[in-house]
Amino acid sequence: MTHPSGQPSLVYADVRGNITDFSDLHAAGMSCGEFKLPELDDFIPLPEGSELFVLPGRLPVGYHRQTAEPLLLEEAPYSSGIIQAVAAFMSPAHTAILNSAYQTGKDAPRLPLFAYTAVGWYDDQFWTTAFRSDKDIRQDCSQFNQNEINTKTAKKLRSKPDNRLIQHLGKCCLTYGCPAARNYFLGRWEAPLPTSPTCNARCIGCISLQASGKCSATQDRIQFVPTVSEIGEVAIPHLQKASDAIVSFGQGCEGEPLLQADTIEKAIIAIRRNTDRGTINLNSNASLPLAIKRLAVAGLDSLRVSINSAQEFHHNKYYRPQNFTLSDVLESISVMKGEGGFVSLNYFIQPGFTDSVKEFESLCSLLSTYQPDRIQLRNLNMDPEWYLKSIRLKEPVISMGMRQWLRKLKTLFPQLQLGYYNPVIH
Repeated sequence: MTHPSGQPSLVYADVRGNITDFSDLHAAGMSCGEFKLPELDDFIPLPEGSELFVLPGRLPVGYHRQTAEPLLLEEAPYSSGIIQAVAAFMSPAHTAILNSAYQTGKDAPRLPLFAYTAVGWYDDQFWTTAFRSDKDIRQDCSQFNQNEINTKTAKKLRSKPDNRLIQHLGKCCLTYGCPAARNYFLGRWEAPLPTSPTCNARCIGCISLQASGKCSATQDRIQFVPTVSEIGEVAIPHLQKASDAIVSFGQGCEGEPLLQADTIEKAIIAIRRNTDRGTINLNSNASLPLAIKRLAVAGLDSLRVSINSAQEFHHNKYYRPQNFTLSDVLESISVMKGEGGFVSLNYFIQPGFTDSVKEFESLCSLLSTYQPDRIQLRNLNMDPEWYLKSIRLKEPVISMGMRQWLRKLKTLFPQLQLGYYNPVIH
């Protein structure tokens, strides 16, 4: 992986969103609220398909080139007017090492539900503090041709006007640009099967349902439970024909799929009655072990368990579970493994917290005891300060750094797969 030969400069934005670099200060990062000077190896070129976000009400922080001290940039160096911090929202398959560094003003609005990675400027390009966590290209922007997507999606929608699930996926594809929905209409890789309009958790970072006036959801939640026939009309042809075919229940545009276990169980049986090809996967909060058992017996191949923390207190503060505990989640892992299924942790990465010593020790205990097969290194899409406040992280944390965290994880668990996506189970 390419790294810069010199320290990238701080970047900031004016009130109109125009981004400028300031060579007098090094770009800084933030880890659990603590400012850090990134190492050169922390930086990679800003991945293609990434976006740069302006952070309203937040002043940028950089590092002095001579004293190596963090400094707040309060005024634009070359002009007058309000300035704002800048962050990178990275394209899929990349995991953050440091958050963007800033100081939040008194009346600053809460940041939308995206991830905010540190970014700088060097040698005529942007650099961000991250690493590529999966070589799979299934959601790389270079793989998508919008004209082809529009044509194939429109054709499918016209051919299946009565299938509500296909029509819903059409909106996900064309309105929200969902990569999984796009791949479904392109007939390849992993296709989504949203099923549940309800949930048994009230996640503070839920991207499909937020309390009015707090923080906007990034997409609409499905409003119906598709029939077995509607699910089969999506899943069966996809598994029969697609390359590296996966179909996944449990998407960002729904609640908790286990609440529709009866429908999903019947759908899995119907799918496997028609084809034994490909992988049937469930993305879930894994709250109902008995439902996991039923689905595994029916033919579920893999389970992706979403988790923000291996510590029950912080897990509960994020998920705000209704009638389930972290023990139920862990029991679901045991059940799926007991049935010979594949288990991934969808582990939400928040630099400074994820790589804290206490969280790492708790994660290692989980991995040793329950032996999931894979960790998917997903960035937590949430205002970092709001997240740390919400999970009530009060005491100072000792963080090892995300790159050291990754090295230790690989050393202690050499058989553990690390990636970003649901794998094809052969």
